Amino acid sequence: MNGTQVSLDNPKSLSKLSDDDFQALLLEGVSRTFALTIPQLPNELYGAVANAYLLCRIVDTIEDEVSLSPEQKRYFCSEFINIVKTGVNSEPFAVELAPLLSEQTIPAEHTLIHVLPRVIEITHKFDPAQVEALATCVETMAQGMPIFQAQDLSAGLSTLADMDRYCYYVAGCVGEMLAKLFCHYSPEIDQHRDQLLKLSVSFGQGLQMTNILKDIWDDAQRGVCWLPQDIFTEVGFDLKTLTPETNDENFRTGLEHLISIAHEHLHNALVYTQLLPSNETGMRNFCLWALGMAVLTLKKIKQNLHFNDSDQVKISRKSVKATIITTRLIGRSNFMLSLLFNTVSRELKTPDWNYSLPTSTCNPTDIDAPEGTLSSTDSQTQRTNHV
Repeated sequence: MNGTQVSLDNPKSLSKLSDDDFQALLLEGVSRTFALTIPQLPNELYGAVANAYLLCRIVDTIEDEVSLSPEQKRYFCSEFINIVKTGVNSEPFAVELAPLLSEQTIPAEHTLIHVLPRVIEITHKFDPAQVEALATCVETMAQGMPIFQAQDLSAGLSTLADMDRYCYYVAGCVGEMLAKLFCHYSPEIDQHRDQLLKLSVSFGQGLQMTNILKDIWDDAQRGVCWLPQDIFTEVGFDLKTLTPETNDENFRTGLEHLISIAHEHLHNALVYTQLLPSNETGMRNFCLWALGMAVLTLKKIKQNLHFNDSDQVKISRKSVKATIITTRLIGRSNFMLSLLFNTVSRELKTPDWNYSLPTSTCNPTDIDAPEGTLSSTDSQTQRTNHV
């Protein structure tokens, strides 16, 4: 191995690396965003959160692999759940799955599957409570995602409640896992455990809804739509007719309504972040950077409702840098964070609109804001928030 350059193109070369460097290199390959945000966390959390993301990415890789049949996906997901729980049989699993991946799976994910045994080895170095949090998340995701993958999604999901469930399986359960890891890390944070667990699901949904809205047209080209038909039925648009050439005012009104819902979830994400101790600047940055980038993405969508390509609503590197600088400057102040959020996101709300069939129980008015925050419920759309 002497003289061999460490590279994702050569999975065997990664054995040279420490656990942290190994996971950091994999993160850079599969997600630039998380490669940026996860290192902001305290050292005691970095390893577990990085590992958690890689485990979730393995589930994503299985679910997104076009060469696998639904039966194969269910099989590999079921096997992977057991591997994460027990730590055994990871080697034969990787050997079985790796050759089945097609060229449509990115090279970094091919490498991730090849080195899966070491990822699992790292998982089982953590405290049992951390392992339980990771395994529960993987189980929820791996059992829930196939339910939707097996559906005909060409005409969207039936209801917003269906979108809620989908978002929970792909992002809300990840939020729950992070809340559990944060509570395990800090007794002070654990005092807010129940509230954080509720808010974390909403946090995940806000981020996932932002991605869904940004990627509408990329998904449409694959014959997939994650939008809820009932939201568009209200305004007189049928998602069955949706194409990249769609130019319909009713469709854009439906998008505005979904943006308003996503905005409420992101407000809950802000409250979640404000519950973290102000001196935990790394944890706050981890949350605020994701939140800030989501808000800016929603703003670009709201300002460009005629967009027909995700590149048209991607935020610039300049915006990312501005988000990082701003949150570093004011991230310790709940008052300033609320003021900034309310100012920047004001245009995302749809005044005088209520979703007619509320289906869940988490409403911003039901959540006690931490001391030092500005309440924004007086200016928010008055509807039940979906978690």
